[in-house]
Amino acid sequence: MIWRSIVSVAAIAGLGLFALTAGHSQEGQPKQKGQGQPKAQAQPAAPPKPWKEAIVGSWSLLISDTVNKDGTQTPQFGPNPMGLLMFDNSGHFSMQIMRASLPKFAAKNRLQGTADENKAAIAGTITQFGGYTLDEPSKTLTFRVEGSSYPNDQGLVLKRTVTALNPDDVLTYNQGAGDNVVMRAWKFMK
Repeated sequence: MIWRSIVSVAAIAGLGLFALTAGHSQEGQPKQKGQGQPKAQAQPAAPPKPWKEAIVGSWSLLISDTVNKDGTQTPQFGPNPMGLLMFDNSGHFSMQIMRASLPKFAAKNRLQGTADENKAAIAGTITQFGGYTLDEPSKTLTFRVEGSSYPNDQGLVLKRTVTALNPDDVLTYNQGAGDNVVMRAWKFMK
């Protein structure tokens, strides 16, 4: 019984001594991180995707703001607007943007809204679908609108200037010029 206790204490002491010295080299100096191990080769960064590939996928709206003459921004769809922009690899897009606080219709029927309810619904949303092209050298995103909740946009070709495109981050583009510039920013959905 005593021998068992002595052997147990000796084993614990030996393990403790080993643990204390394991972090030191033979010269008694602390080991440097990675010392004695082959260094891993750094992998070269993958080249960025061409914009035509990087844009494909779903994007969540961050902002849709009018840029004022003095540089300040005014939200088009109130605080915290909601939106989704989707691009497929065959040149089709679909976009929906809406105010987060759209009032509900009292009649609980979209066909029986009051004039004020209908006005708020139309002013608080924009939807479009159609085709798109993206020209990387000129940084131009062109929408060919086939359908829109704003009928005046149907059939139009709308050109946008892309200011950022990174599939791990943000797509930003401006539309309009002069006194009426709108900036939209979208976050890639993973």
